[in-house]
Amino acid sequence: MSQNPQRYTITAALPYTNGPIHIGHLAGVYVPADIYARYQRMQGADVAFICGSDEHGVPITIKAKKEGVTPQDVVDKYNAIIKKSFEDFGITFDNYSRTSAKIHHDTASEFFKNMYDQGKFIEETNEQLYDAEANQFLADRFVTGTCPKCGFEEAYGDQCESCGTSHNATDLINPKSAITGAVPTLKETKHWFLPLDQYNDFFKEWIIKGHKKDWKTNVYGQCKSWIDDGLRPRAVTRDLDWGIPLPVEGAEGKVLYVWFDAPIGYISSTKEWAAREGKDWEPYWKDENTKLLHFIGKDNIVFHCLIFPAMLKGHGEYILPDNVPANEFLNLEGRKLSTSKNWAVWLHEYLEEFPDQQDVLRYVLTANAPESKDNDFTWKDFQTRNNSELVAIFGNFINRVTVLTHKYYDGVVPTPGVLNELDKQTLAEMAAYPAVIGSSIEKYRFRESQTEFMNLARLGNKYLADEEPWKTIKTDEERTKTVMYVALQIAAALASLSEPFLPFTSSKLKGILNLDQDLNLYKKSEEPFNSIEGDEVSMNVRKTTSEMPLSAGHTINKSQLLFSKIEDSQIQVQLDKLEASKAANEAEAAAENAVVEPQKDTITFDDFTKLDMRVGTIIEAEKMKKTKKLLILKVDTGIDVRTIVSGIAESFTPEEVIGKQVTVLVNLAPRALRGVESEGMILMTEDASGKLVFVNPAAEGVVNGNMIS
Repeated sequence: MSQNPQRYTITAALPYTNGPIHIGHLAGVYVPADIYARYQRMQGADVAFICGSDEHGVPITIKAKKEGVTPQDVVDKYNAIIKKSFEDFGITFDNYSRTSAKIHHDTASEFFKNMYDQGKFIEETNEQLYDAEANQFLADRFVTGTCPKCGFEEAYGDQCESCGTSHNATDLINPKSAITGAVPTLKETKHWFLPLDQYNDFFKEWIIKGHKKDWKTNVYGQCKSWIDDGLRPRAVTRDLDWGIPLPVEGAEGKVLYVWFDAPIGYISSTKEWAAREGKDWEPYWKDENTKLLHFIGKDNIVFHCLIFPAMLKGHGEYILPDNVPANEFLNLEGRKLSTSKNWAVWLHEYLEEFPDQQDVLRYVLTANAPESKDNDFTWKDFQTRNNSELVAIFGNFINRVTVLTHKYYDGVVPTPGVLNELDKQTLAEMAAYPAVIGSSIEKYRFRESQTEFMNLARLGNKYLADEEPWKTIKTDEERTKTVMYVALQIAAALASLSEPFLPFTSSKLKGILNLDQDLNLYKKSEEPFNSIEGDEVSMNVRKTTSEMPLSAGHTINKSQLLFSKIEDSQIQVQLDKLEASKAANEAEAAAENAVVEPQKDTITFDDFTKLDMRVGTIIEAEKMKKTKKLLILKVDTGIDVRTIVSGIAESFTPEEVIGKQVTVLVNLAPRALRGVESEGMILMTEDASGKLVFVNPAAEGVVNGNMIS
């Protein structure tokens, strides 16, 4: 591909429609991809930023079964949530499609048929895991077991979520069916395979030699490991009824494996976009002057760097990706993000709970982007970065500049005097930032690029602090005009340069400064932008910087706060939500591991009627001396007040149980415990965590002495 591509095809991993979008997806894929796409558009590039919902595969069918709905119901629900979340968050896809669309089914079928007709697949009958109880073959996600590489006991049949390794379901240790829990057996079935081993030499040349210097080390390293281990044929079909039917005679009941079908979704989505826009889609996928980029998370590296390129190479008509800038994983409060365990910050919920604060999350996720290693999102860090950086640095600078401009000059940009060396140096540094920021973006160093952008705000704050216009206004009005003029140029530069990172803030700031929304300091121009006219002042400015975004005499609008402080109470709400999820997960795990006692011997109705159970209230309680488990209770049973000794001291203090309404077996023969005669028994059970719980009436109006029957 040429150094100056004619166009960019930028793909972002297709989100899987078995749940909404969370911050891990955003940090790993969509925020960096959007920054890059926005920047390239501002450079004047021809960009196709492509995505869509991935709607096939086993997890969809699992969720549908669990919820008692159809797979189509599941994908329709989450596609709508995901698409709206992206739109509300400012992710600027040129097209967002879905793999259940007819154009995708047709495109994927044609792609397979083309390769099939060329003899690019091998057919094999082999043994695959089969659940006899469910009477079906087990696709990858219908199998769980111990990862053969790291020992994680809940690995899926195609991938371990702990170490990220891909494997075959038959590689799992102690596999079990996710449908019935049964131990699967091996049964013969025929499938079509992509012979990756035949591409080994190609990958050594293309990746090992060709991309050693320009691909990220985490991406290159994972690819090299797979290639060094020796690539093996990979199945491209599955025994399922949800997906794209295999376009081959005698292949009933087979569908395209979701990881063959899904990346073709980039192509079908591009076709959909091109048809709508009246464009030719083919140059975006078949012209060597197109730069193809895949933004993904590290769990998708193998599929986008080896399997999909092998498909493109095998087909023969397509270009290969120039780069695959995959990120590592983002954790949440020190724990791995999990959709199934609700350990996540969901984008649609964030947008409801922090309205108009999309840019705060974009900023924090970029600042914490897991570009080279796993990173951690914490709500306290989120609060600190907002309050100490966005509010205190960026927002503070803009507020001071705009407020002072209205205070001193009624909102009109003043005409500066002769620029001194500090002014020239400051404007020269400002003028250098577009190239500095852009260079980092071009290298996929988004954390670095955002830091450089914030350094411009820091430059503005330092300039104001050093020059103190609030003091010089009293002693040197001409100098103050120059200082405010320079500060306003920095504010305008921030309005433009913030767009890839903070698009909503950029638009708001352009409105405050009364600037054209299309102001673009990233795009180089030969003529100065709005430079001052007349005498040597203009010459000074022209020598210092190639562009002046604000001209003297320009009127700005009233000041507004760009960011608002986030309070401790808002953060506590989020932490409480996570604690609730944690407690629910622990309770569910305890329930799954709980041992249910078998039924006791059958009794007759007459046996049951002998039990006299009454509602009572504990009116006194004390711990029995020299014991750990026993409490001595006084219980009002409605027929009398009696003493009952109960082994609940490890679960309750005496103070906790006084006033508690309980169920009492009152006709139990008295029994002496440590010298205290106990005249009955209080009914108890255990919750999922093993804690004792009183079996008591929940309805109001139940009085002591009421019989239970």
